This record gives sequence, structure tokens and C-alpha cells, in this order.
Amino acid sequence: MGTIIQFMREQNAFDPEATNAMSAAFDEVCRALKLLETDANGREAVAAQIIELARRGEKDPIRLRDRVLRDSGAAQRLIRL
Repeated sequence: MGTIIQFMREQNAFDPEATNAMSAAFDEVCRALKLLETDANGREAVAAQIIELARRGEKDPIRLRDRVLRDSGAAQRLIRL
């Protein structure tokens, strides 16, 4: 966990609670989308979306996860499984 930190340009822009929520959402989205550690572009895109949502005030890891999955179209694929 905590892998989103490498994508954060301003390391101290978020408090520890927000960073933990963002990291949890990041890990779950990457797992749901089956993004490998080697998929730097995909992981960076997920991180950027989570960071932007957090900057806008969303700090709940479940809502962060669900929003990114919904926006990627993955939520519908996951529901069908």
C-alpha cells in the first residue's frame, strides 16, 4: 500500500488520513483493472484521477475507488461478473 505517493508531485499536499484513503483507492482500482506494476502509464492515469478527486475534496476511499472505476467503464464490467 502507499504506492500512490510516487505519483504525488507535492508530497505534503495531503494529510496522512487523506493519503491513506487515496492509497487504498489506488490499490483497489489497480487490482480491479488488473494493472500490473509494469503498467506505468495505466497506473499513473489512475493515480492522477484519484489525486484530482482528492484535491476537489473527496477523501473517502470507497467513493474514490467507485468514481474511478465508473469513469473508466470498469464498474459495469465488474457488476456483470
